[in-house]
Amino acid sequence: MGIVTDSKFHLFKEKILSLQLPLSDNDLLNSNFLLQKDEAKKLEVYYTPFDYINEKAKVVIAGITPGLHQMKKAYTAVIENQHLSEEELLLEVKKNASFEGSMRKNLIAMLDELELPRHLGISSSSKLFGTASHLVYTTSILPHAVFFNHQNFNGSRPNIIKTDMLLDYLRNSFIKDISRLENPLIIPLGVNVSKALDYFYKNQPILKGFPHPSGSNGHRHRQFRENKEEMKRQIDSFFLQGLEIYL
Repeated sequence: MGIVTDSKFHLFKEKILSLQLPLSDNDLLNSNFLLQKDEAKKLEVYYTPFDYINEKAKVVIAGITPGLHQMKKAYTAVIENQHLSEEELLLEVKKNASFEGSMRKNLIAMLDELELPRHLGISSSSKLFGTASHLVYTTSILPHAVFFNHQNFNGSRPNIIKTDMLLDYLRNSFIKDISRLENPLIIPLGVNVSKALDYFYKNQPILKGFPHPSGSNGHRHRQFRENKEEMKRQIDSFFLQGLEIYL
């Protein structure tokens, strides 16, 4: 348990606590929380307080980037839990805001179908966002909210690996943080996350074929159905036989 390598919470905590609930989009998307901007590529990056890392996690669930909805939920959780110690507060932010909404519901349903809970000794993947949060590290390969042309960035355009600003976040945040964990199973949410991880990893256990759980991904049911049995085999190999899932 701990704080991510490149934590910026100390720089933004007081600014977040100065906000009044309920939060509006304009409360968040302004110069107070802007980290970087590339006008030529139409990219903006805003601080998101997902600064907690679970170094004991057996499973890492990796999305692309927090969206505006998750960003708002995270800021709200900071304000509502300000009485806690910093580490406890940031843990509550993770539990309350990570993949929050319909995406979390879809994610839980797919993980349950793959029988991940059986390997972790829990009744449902929903427990990973509550009483069994010690088993998982939920994160994004781009740790802060990225917007392309003022919309949530979906990881496809511009290409993460070919965009220096985004590649730096991936290298200096996600890759460094994962190196602190002991050989976890990484579950990339969607093809764009998988492609980015392909750039860095050759021998890390990474589940192949998991679709992005967003409701806007109209192909997720077909993708999941086509890859389900192979993904179950990979998970069985990782947990039951101690075999690595090689890229």
